[in-house]
Amino acid sequence: MNAEAPIDQGQLTGIICERPQNFGWFLGAGTSRTAGLPTATDIIWDLKRRYYCQQENEDISRQDVQLEAVRSRIQSYMTSKGFPDEWAPEEYSTYFEKIFGEDRERQRRYLAGILAEDKATLSIGNRVLGAMLSCGLSRIAYTTNFDTIVEKAIAEVSGASLSAFHIEGSRSAVQAINNEEFPFYCKLHGDFRHDSIKNLASDLAAQNAELAQSFKVSAARFGFVVMGFSGRDDSVMTMFKEALDAPNAFPHGFYWTGIKGTAPASAVDELVNAARAKGVKAAYVAIETFDALMLRIWRNLPGKPPDLDKKVRKSQAASVSIPLPGAGTGKPIMRLNALPLTSLPGECQSLSFTCDKDWRALRDVQRKSEGRLILTKGDTVLAWGAEADLREHFKSDLNALVPHDLGQQLLTLDEHLYLKGFLEEALCAALVRGKPLLTRTHGQSAFIIANAHAEDQSPFYGLAQTVGKVHGQIDGLTAPADDHHPEPERVRWAEAARVSLDLRDGKYWLIVDPDIWIWPSRARRIADEFLSKRRGDRFNKKYNQLLDAWVRLVGGTEARNTEVTVSAFGSGNVAENPTFSFGTRTGFSQRLRS
Repeated sequence: MNAEAPIDQGQLTGIICERPQNFGWFLGAGTSRTAGLPTATDIIWDLKRRYYCQQENEDISRQDVQLEAVRSRIQSYMTSKGFPDEWAPEEYSTYFEKIFGEDRERQRRYLAGILAEDKATLSIGNRVLGAMLSCGLSRIAYTTNFDTIVEKAIAEVSGASLSAFHIEGSRSAVQAINNEEFPFYCKLHGDFRHDSIKNLASDLAAQNAELAQSFKVSAARFGFVVMGFSGRDDSVMTMFKEALDAPNAFPHGFYWTGIKGTAPASAVDELVNAARAKGVKAAYVAIETFDALMLRIWRNLPGKPPDLDKKVRKSQAASVSIPLPGAGTGKPIMRLNALPLTSLPGECQSLSFTCDKDWRALRDVQRKSEGRLILTKGDTVLAWGAEADLREHFKSDLNALVPHDLGQQLLTLDEHLYLKGFLEEALCAALVRGKPLLTRTHGQSAFIIANAHAEDQSPFYGLAQTVGKVHGQIDGLTAPADDHHPEPERVRWAEAARVSLDLRDGKYWLIVDPDIWIWPSRARRIADEFLSKRRGDRFNKKYNQLLDAWVRLVGGTEARNTEVTVSAFGSGNVAENPTFSFGTRTGFSQRLRS
């Protein structure tokens, strides 16, 4: 892909949650797989299995096809008979043609069986999407799927019904969008409950004109998030390109998601790059899973209807009474990289403005404050820092500034990720104040880093005893120039630690995870060999020594079992200056005696 500041799933969550109504969804088979239904790849292999068994008079079950040896045998046979190579774009349509020919009714019956509702169990991601469409937080969705997962999700969480636009009845799709008949849901390839479904090569050569036009109209009004779709359908990719060529394409952005560790198809790369070239905010975003991203979004959406929230989460935390075993006394002792947090800030400041402030505006102010302000955004904008600094940077835009009690929210940090990040950023600022350390954030992670330019390097003595040098350049490695960085840069490194907060069994913990920071950050992926070599021996004794060195460094003391208090700023009242206290002895675990 062309060089572009990458975004992660946390940033995508923030973008969507700021204005969820501005985004439409484009859903591929991956979003239904979480409900237990097959993807296009699963269907392709089922069709291969059927054809092979018919021709070779063998009995191979769907479960057998999960075995690599069986798949290899079937694929070799198919290739020998002139069928497409595995992953070829024409695989899907070719096998439908060979198995069913032009018989639409047989196609429909096959899909009705393999996509039957009784085989589906809605996942959390399906329920989140159903809830968002039900309550107006999302207004539009398109899919290449034939199944009824979205309709079922809406019915389950809200009791409402949703009729999808598909090939039969496509003429009114554009009119429905123009009339704002939301929620709008469109099945581009048809619905298996009807006759008109698109599976054959002749079908997939082009999208239904009315449905494609409805997508162009939608793309001129909404940003889009693509989920669970590989990009292997040429007709859909053509539809995306045509929408991109229209005026005002994807005004709120275009984000294509894919599972971490998998590379996007070349057609996806080309589409995202083309969108960027036209000035669209576009990115490929690596995510954990469809369910994980949708749950992130739901947790961070303000103003969720409580009744829908109960239906979405479905399995609510229940009060149980399971007695924990007593403390172990047996060996071995397992040391943890967690320090007990004995106090957290209970207040901050809540800001209101004459006009809404988005994340970009807040980050810009925080950057210009040069470390004097820490900002986040949930239902309202929250801040730490002197009132005078806040008024100086926001000027007349700032309407009011009042203390904000964090008490109850601290008990549910996992449900308020923006607040967790806010606290971690403040904690890092407090840990580095007065020490030769820097603090940086990357995605949703906060880091403290050895400062190579600090005059006093003596606090790094413990680190240096354990790992040798604590910062330097990587010989022979240069970050190439790109659209945002016109000059190549030498790649530098420094010892670092990722800092995070955790709440376990009613107790807060400061997690210190030793790491290595790379400058510039875009060079981390090309520094893999250096990182692997430098971190390759950090086990047991050496990791223990490294953890000791970081605890002494952030605590500012050699004492092993004492309490340390740190603040992000040199002055300020409790709502302006976040203060933390923690113990310098890490948690540990011992084996229970039998």
